[in-house]
Amino acid sequence: MDQASAAPAGSVPVEPSPLAPASFAVRVPDADLEPEPLDPEQIVSGAPEVTGKVLWESADGKQIRGIWQITPGVVTDTEADELFVVVSGRATVEVEGGDTLEIGPGDACVLREGDRTTWTVHETLRKAYHINL
Repeated sequence: MDQASAAPAGSVPVEPSPLAPASFAVRVPDADLEPEPLDPEQIVSGAPEVTGKVLWESADGKQIRGIWQITPGVVTDTEADELFVVVSGRATVEVEGGDTLEIGPGDACVLREGDRTTWTVHETLRKAYHINL
């Protein structure tokens, strides 16, 4: 059934945006990720390693969707405007001048652009994310 015939009577069918990504599904826990080396200045303690995979990026580079993982350790970061959902692992995220967030599987988290954070990763953390740049 096409969109026009599926629309309720009296409604106007909505055409998909040509700029929208194609529909897709990814099994986040099993996705193969690529190394994304940390800047050594970000590492506070331990030997955390980061891997990730960009699943989609807008044509203008202002939106990114993907998967990211970090192994245990303590790192600092300056955040982008981001929404993510933790798939596995646990971490404490301290937002400078703000709250301390305890995050784990199933938690949705929003970070504001410019937030300065310290991540204490207790168990290897994997998340699916959407970033606005």
